[in-house]
Amino acid sequence: MILPGATLGVLGGGQLGRMFTLAAKVMGYQVVVLDPDPQSPAGQLADIHLKADYRDAVALIRMGGLCQAVTTEFENVPAASLETLAKHCLVAPSAAALAVAQDRLQEKTHARDSGCVTAPFANIESAADLAAAWQQIGAPALLKTRRLGYDGKGQARVDSAEGLAAAFKELGEVPCLLEGFLPLEREVSVVLARNAMDEIAFFPLAENQHRNGILDISIVPARIPESLAETARDMAAHLARELDYVGVMAVEFFVLKDGRIVFNEMAPRPHNSGHYTLDATACDQFQQQVRALCGLPLGDPRLLSPVVMVNLLGDVWRDAGITPPPWDELLKHPGVHLHLYGKAEARPGRKMGHYNCLAPSVEEALALALETRAALGIGAE
Repeated sequence: MILPGATLGVLGGGQLGRMFTLAAKVMGYQVVVLDPDPQSPAGQLADIHLKADYRDAVALIRMGGLCQAVTTEFENVPAASLETLAKHCLVAPSAAALAVAQDRLQEKTHARDSGCVTAPFANIESAADLAAAWQQIGAPALLKTRRLGYDGKGQARVDSAEGLAAAFKELGEVPCLLEGFLPLEREVSVVLARNAMDEIAFFPLAENQHRNGILDISIVPARIPESLAETARDMAAHLARELDYVGVMAVEFFVLKDGRIVFNEMAPRPHNSGHYTLDATACDQFQQQVRALCGLPLGDPRLLSPVVMVNLLGDVWRDAGITPPPWDELLKHPGVHLHLYGKAEARPGRKMGHYNCLAPSVEEALALALETRAALGIGAE
């Protein structure tokens, strides 16, 4: 076990790194953040902020010498950087686990081989693969870049072979995956933690609604039958074990109109849809990340209150991002808990914060979330 008083590191200085840093410091650890942005949200709070590129060998060696263990806050950390760090300290999750999540083909293949049901998919390496992929998948379909796509970026819906060719060109003719478009009823996610002793703890499933490809709200507990929730947990746990994954991870699923549940994607880190845990569960996802990294017994993930999480994007800052939203419209409600990420510049689509709405029932929490969203102008055309 790595006990309080030790130094932990996080690669990445965004809001997930910031919340990890807060959790670690509350628990008595020192924190080193490696991020090139001098104003990074996590770097603002860290004991040491190494302002360097993720491939900077000198910074990585220094981080490895300072820290007993290092984790990541985003999946696209260069694998070579993790391998360098692993020569000096514990690293979790491993470079091998992150490599699977960095490539949609590896991710879908691994999920399918681990027993998860997936949408039909076809690999596209070049324009020469388009015809065969279209014949295999057909319309409607989604074309997604295999790497670096998130929050709706790097993907396009296609309804014809001609549309597929145009979309492939628009995406830069990089390796892609063509996925069959499924009739969805809703989307849910499992956020779990696993430590090196193979202990797994599940947070309650979140039901997620998106706007313009970005998570808008998460409703907890998800409004699905318990049998489906159990299936999702089982698939997520099997995936984590097959990866020998250590840390917090999210696995997103589609619930289809015929009642089936289908794997969508995984995130090898704490997740936006798990932010409700900061106020509504006995142990939140960032405390779990610290515990899993340090080889500690995992915390209690039980839900203390129904909750709806609302994302705050830069769109709701007015006057070109200068004027913040009317926070008094939120904070006049005792059940609302506001979390801002310390980002200096508000831009459309940029995640600036979130708030959690707690209430005695999920219906009341959702009503409070919708009321406050409207007061802030979220969703207004």
